Amino acid sequence: MTYEIVFEPQALDAAERFLKGNPSALAQVLDTVDKLAHEPRPTGSIVYGSPDLRRLHTGGYRVLYIVEDDVARILVTHVSRTP
Repeated sequence: MTYEIVFEPQALDAAERFLKGNPSALAQVLDTVDKLAHEPRPTGSIVYGSPDLRRLHTGGYRVLYIVEDDVARILVTHVSRTP
């Protein structure tokens, strides 16, 4: 099953802000998120709070997302730099 990837507006805004001027990092984050369409719970992602909310690190960034199995959707809620 392939999941639809949807970014919440604030996640897109944050990605633009953090990744502006760094096209390779942007490509890495987007590639990682795109892979979630086929594997929504990859090795390295962890449950973050509720069972459907997950955190995934890629490069110097973290992505928080919700897996919605009932509608086959990944909702990206947050993109930020890792501390």
